[in-house]
Amino acid sequence: MVVFQAISCIIFSTYIHALSNGILKQAQSTRRQCIVDGLKTSGCLIGLTTLIFPSLCLAEEAPISPPVEAAVFGEAKQLFSQARALESQGNMAAAQRLYAKVTKMSPRYIYGWSNLGNTQVALGSLDPAEDSYATAIDLCQESINQNEDKKLGVKRCDDLYILLLNRGSLRLNNGRAKDALKDLSQASVLRSRPDGVVSQNLARAKELNGMYAASDKDYNLAISMTSAEVNPFWLRSALVKYQLGDIKGGFDLMKRVENRFPEAPEVKVAYAIFMAANGDEKGALRKYLELPDRQRLRYIDESYLRDKIAWPPAVIDDLAKLTSIVEKPGRT
Repeated sequence: MVVFQAISCIIFSTYIHALSNGILKQAQSTRRQCIVDGLKTSGCLIGLTTLIFPSLCLAEEAPISPPVEAAVFGEAKQLFSQARALESQGNMAAAQRLYAKVTKMSPRYIYGWSNLGNTQVALGSLDPAEDSYATAIDLCQESINQNEDKKLGVKRCDDLYILLLNRGSLRLNNGRAKDALKDLSQASVLRSRPDGVVSQNLARAKELNGMYAASDKDYNLAISMTSAEVNPFWLRSALVKYQLGDIKGGFDLMKRVENRFPEAPEVKVAYAIFMAANGDEKGALRKYLELPDRQRLRYIDESYLRDKIAWPPAVIDDLAKLTSIVEKPGRT
């Protein structure tokens, strides 16, 4: 599976961008002619969004032309190949222009639209990306339906779960938590086996919809499949455990997150909250005061906590108790 994280602003802002660049370079170095699985991204996609590249195999010879195209030919195929090369080099703007041309030349080509959506996400154009993904999903579903007859020579779209995963991940970061949950739940069913990428995004969707117990289970599954390396989404899992009253379990995760990302402001504040919950108020205050004044102002802004980084209610309430000791609303 090739993973590419594009934009992220929900979890540790600056630090996610650095991680995203590293993941993108890794994806670029391992990408093959036919990508078997795909790309999961995010952008201010959330803290955790990740997009997955569907299978992109180009046919060498044209079979009977189907109403929906799961393969592309001629000039459109050449442009698509050029766009993929540009994309693998990180030149998303140029790749996007070529993918847009492909969709005009072959408007029924599923992967022209899905790859256009990927580049739009990478460039932060979330609303146009959603439209592109929606078109790809509709075409893929149509392809599946028309291939129920198993027509000879017709390539079927087998990537519906990936397309839904991409759109669901985008919606997580575009203020559409309920719609994201629908997409990601359907993607999980279609996947039909444990998948770390699907699980972490589904956990996030359930969290944003207030389904904390169900979210905790999916986060646990995702962590069990990525336990060799601490990932940013572990912070979300720790905060969900805090919401559920599992302070010990959450703090165990936070210790590993803090060890991996010690300078991330969001990690410092979350760690301070756990310290206070464990009775170490002085240590919690020291940890919180490691942040510069300007950064600390964010964490007394309830709208930032609730709407921007979307922390669980119990975490926000206990952070307010901590900040009230050293901060005053309106302080500059």
